[in-house]
Amino acid sequence: MEIIQSKKIMVLISKILFFFSHHGFYATIIFFLFFGIISAITKKLFWLIFIIPLSIANAFAGQFLNAWFLNKYGTESIAIITSDTETNSTLNDAPIHDYKAIVQKQDNRFVETFFSTMSASIYPITNEIRIPSVNEKFPVKYIPGYEKNIVILYNQTREGIARLRYEKLAPVNEAKIKYEAEPTNTEFLEEYISAMENYTKVYPDAEKTVKIFELKKELQDLKK
Repeated sequence: MEIIQSKKIMVLISKILFFFSHHGFYATIIFFLFFGIISAITKKLFWLIFIIPLSIANAFAGQFLNAWFLNKYGTESIAIITSDTETNSTLNDAPIHDYKAIVQKQDNRFVETFFSTMSASIYPITNEIRIPSVNEKFPVKYIPGYEKNIVILYNQTREGIARLRYEKLAPVNEAKIKYEAEPTNTEFLEEYISAMENYTKVYPDAEKTVKIFELKKELQDLKK
């Protein structure tokens, strides 16, 4: 019984977070009504000061709270974006897009959902909005029982994996440029070796492993 009640609570929280993160305008109306009623009952205007801050906080951070909740307590599955529509609205001079998607439930059947550039919940939480391409399977998490509320696990998507690898390779490329400019500089050589070793710990690469061995031999020769 307690497990059932716990699941119901998690589903309820997920529904609330989905509503507030996807329907900012209606959330603001609810804030007005809720605090307006409390103010009328208590006869204190003090309660009205919470309306604007909460509305602004929800508009800018509602999807972040939703992303954190779903990543921590959700069940992993897959989703596929079925539609990507550019709207007339913009965010930082870039068009806002409306998306439709399908999400695979635990019984392997799919359910439809929707989100936009403004409401998409993405983890890890960053200021960048990274949405997978149409017709590409990508990992998500949701609370079973309310599968339409999803968080995109971006670092596990095809684009996310490629981006992480590129970011990890950047120090290697930088160190390589320094080394090639002055191959006899031991500091540059040590930096190049260290960057290569850090990269191969995460992404094993036989060619780079051989190169590390050669660089270490060069370093030894220079220090003699």
